[in-house]
Amino acid sequence: MTEEEIAALQDQITEAQAEIDRLQTTTADREARAVHLTDSLAEAHAQLAARDETLAAVQAKAESLRASLQAAAVKYRDACLASHPDVPPELVAGETVEDIDHQMEAALQVVAQLKTRLESLRLAERVPTGAPARRPPDLSALSPTEKIAYGLSQQQR
Repeated sequence: MTEEEIAALQDQITEAQAEIDRLQTTTADREARAVHLTDSLAEAHAQLAARDETLAAVQAKAESLRASLQAAAVKYRDACLASHPDVPPELVAGETVEDIDHQMEAALQVVAQLKTRLESLRLAERVPTGAPARRPPDLSALSPTEKIAYGLSQQQR
């Protein structure tokens, strides 16, 4: 081998060594970045687990509040029905105070309409007190023979 070939090979070796050094540096940087990303991922998982616990606690609290609200609505309905004994309980339902208020208003309107209607029927069917006025019997529906028989019976009295 000639000196030129040896020099060319040494240049190639030097270039290869520089490439190896560059690749080793890049590999070290990427390994350090991978370690950093792994640490960041572990931290993100820990934060996610903490948020899951917080979410579970908030959901449990919300369910508890929902149950309390429902119990309060039932008590409110019972109080409304107790203050309006004319309203049938079947007309008032609902899971919130607003629903109960709306249905109570509608039920009170229905009860008021029924009371008005019943009062008008009662007045229409009202019979005056005391004995009815004396009137002569209506003989227009009797035949002539029946009229004569009636007249004769009245004379015998």
